[in-house]
Formats: sequence, C-alpha cells, structure tokens
Amino acid sequence: MHDHNGASPDVVVIGGGVIGLAVAWRAAQAGLRVTVLERGRPGGETSHVAAGMLAPISEVTPTELSVLRLGLRSAATYHEFVAELAEASGRDPGYLRCGTLAVARDADEAEALERVFEMRRGLDLEVSRLRPSAARRMEPALAPTLRLALEVPNDHAIDPRQLTASLARALECAGGVLRSGAEVEEVVLEGDRVAGVVLCGGEHLPAPQLVVAAGPWSGQLEGLPSAARVPIRPVKGQILRLHDPGGPGLVEHVLRMGSGYVVPRGDGRYVLGATMEERGFDLTVTAGAVFELLREAVELVPGFAELEIDECSAGLRPATPDSAPAIGPGVIAGLHWATGHYRGGVLLAPLTAELVVSGLLGEPPSPEAASVAPARFAPAEVHAR
Repeated sequence: MHDHNGASPDVVVIGGGVIGLAVAWRAAQAGLRVTVLERGRPGGETSHVAAGMLAPISEVTPTELSVLRLGLRSAATYHEFVAELAEASGRDPGYLRCGTLAVARDADEAEALERVFEMRRGLDLEVSRLRPSAARRMEPALAPTLRLALEVPNDHAIDPRQLTASLARALECAGGVLRSGAEVEEVVLEGDRVAGVVLCGGEHLPAPQLVVAAGPWSGQLEGLPSAARVPIRPVKGQILRLHDPGGPGLVEHVLRMGSGYVVPRGDGRYVLGATMEERGFDLTVTAGAVFELLREAVELVPGFAELEIDECSAGLRPATPDSAPAIGPGVIAGLHWATGHYRGGVLLAPLTAELVVSGLLGEPPSPEAASVAPARFAPAEVHAR
C-alpha cells in the first residue's frame, strides 16, 4: 500500500501508540513519507491504559538521573508540543496543568518523603514541603490523618487516549499513512541494512528506514540478528478509571501516595493506579490489586468511596535492563528504536520524536542521545567492527 504520491514510504514506523505516532507526525512534518503499522488499533495497548502523568520530578529515583534530565527537557517543551498538536489536529489533546501533591499518611511514609524532598532540593528541582493543614487547604477532601505533603507545581497530566487520537489525526493531516490491523511478521534486511518489512498475510512493504516503536513487544520482532536487538521486558500495571457523579472538584491535583497515584482529568473522571508486577505478558485484572488500589485511595480521600467505577484494566510498560529508554539509530543501518520508556513514554514523547527524527535525517547526535543510544545493549564485538 503506497501513499498519495504512489511512492513507497521513506520510513515505516512499527507501533501506533503515543511514541510511534509522535515520531511519525514529526517525521511527516520534516518532509519524510511515513507509514505507521499498528497491529491492533492506534493507541490500543499501553497508551490506552496509561495514566498520563507528566512528572519528571515526582517519578524519578536517585538511580535514574539520566532519565530525570531527559524528562525535564521533554516536560519543558510539552506545553508548546500540545499547543501545536491541538492546532494541527483540530482536537483537544487533554492537557491539564494541575500540579502534583505527594502525601505521607504515616511516619514511615513521611520519612521517605523527607528523603525525596532533600534529594530533589539537592538537584535544584522545584518542590516545596507542606504541613498537613496547608495541604488540606489546597485539597480539602484529603483525610485528616495526613502527616506531610510535598508540592510539585510543574508536574502536570495529559489524557493519553485524547493524546493518541490527536496525534493520529495530525499525522494524517501532515500526509502520513496510518494502517490499523497491520501486523509485522518480520523485518527484511538486504546485506547489512534495512530493506522493509513483511506483514502477516504476506504483503511486502519496502522502506529504507524503520522505526521500532512497539512498546513491550519491541524485542520480539522476527528477522533481526540477536546482536541488533534491544532487550525489552514487560512490567505489568493494573489501573482503575472512576468518575464522580457529582462532577469535577473533589480533587484537583495529581496525588501520589505510597506506591500509587490519583490523576484527575479535570471533568470529574479520575485514574487510579498502578501496580508494578513482573508477570510477563499477562494482562489479567486481579481482585487483590483492585482492592489495594481502592483501599489506598479511600484512606487518603474518603470521598473516593462514592465514586463510580468505569473500568479496571491492565497494561504493560516496556522496560530495559537499565530502566532508560532506547532511542535513535541501532547497530543496523536504517534501523531506529523508540522504545523502553518504562513509566515515562507519555512524558518523553516530544523529546523521543525529536531525537528519532534527527537520526532519520542523518543529523549528528545531540548530547542527550548518548544516554539513550540503543547500541549500548549491543555485544562488544559489534562495536569493534
């Protein structure tokens, strides 16, 4: 299948989630002929389940400083990215400038929060310590048992389902082709470079450049030698979607508590998540996980007991061995990666698109590119060649 010029694509993107669509939109804007192949429906997997926290500061742990730097850079461009996307697509991408409150309910959680505060202040990140009374002035629905809170005013949120719909529309408006129900059977190599893909059903689609943006499934593509692969494993997350029949206003900030979080959509809908489970490609929703998520949330905001449950789902985050994403050219000519974003795919979408398109255009890699270079996973002998 060819685009409107009758020519085969310059770039094939495998995967039509937030990352694949963002890369494809930016590539189409740069003048490349782009086809996105999505085996299901666009944004139907990990992106469909994601909560959409844009939280480089709240999410980071001390071992992930390279990821923090990437997150901060991507977050700094997000407002502009979303404004441009809204204009290009004619749709609302679901961006909410809400800020985050991290809260502690007991002495242990308060101690952990103090450490988080010191670490972030040491890195010069914007974060302030709040007494329980101040936190409850900001969010009156919080339980009185609160011990401590941190406010991170610049951590925002976006609805990934609205974001993927906007990206899909913007891609098509920019002349890109988006194919649903198009599953890649294998990557085709000619000599030592990419030549295209074969789809399930036998169709051959030639392309000199290929972007792998298949999330947790990125490591399973047929046709690539093992030395050229990026090691990706799925990390399961169970998540709940609820709404307040009384409308918006119960909670206005993203709330983070213990291992969980609550993300308001600004219209009376809330997302409550998420577990971290090493269970392979298992997508079952379990009673225990749902119970724990609800228990934590209702302890923190008693009013949540009145919310109506709309959806319980499970998704898979794509994780690499060092928890940093794999973005940019791989070890095979014409093969580019945009995967391994773990918990940060929605946040890192604008920066990922920028880095990948720069690689597709053959530009010299930026300073950020080194920390996410896919070749860091290649065996030493590949580098020696």
